[in-house]
Amino acid sequence: MERVLVVDDSSFARMMLKRCLSIAGVGKEELLEAENGQQALDLLREDNTIQLVVSDINMPILDGRAMLRRIRASPRLNHVPVIVVSSLVNDDARAELLQIGASVVLGKPISPKLMIDACATVSAES
Repeated sequence: MERVLVVDDSSFARMMLKRCLSIAGVGKEELLEAENGQQALDLLREDNTIQLVVSDINMPILDGRAMLRRIRASPRLNHVPVIVVSSLVNDDARAELLQIGASVVLGKPISPKLMIDACATVSAES
C-alpha cells in the first residue's frame, strides 16, 4: 500500500498515525491527510489511487462511522480497506464498526506493532 489517507481531526493524532504507518512500511509513496470524514471522501473521490484509509471515529462535520458507511456504499470506493483507530473502542463498538465495513478496528493509543499487524491483516485480505 503506497498511498494512504490518514483521517483525524487532531493534527497530533495524524502525526502519530503517520509515524506508525511509516515504521510499518506503509504509505511509501505518499501519506495524505484529512481533518474529517467529508474531507476524506472528497479526497477519495478525486484520487482513485488511495489504497488504504486509516481513520478516527469522532470528528466534526462527518464522523468516521458515516464516512465508513459512505465508502462501503460507493461502487468506486467500497474496495478501499479502512482501519479504524479510536479511543472509544469497546467490544460493542468494535462489532458495530466491523459490521458496517471496517477492515480492522484498533484502540488508541496506537503503536507501530499494532499498525504493522493491522496492515498485515489488510494486505492478507486483498
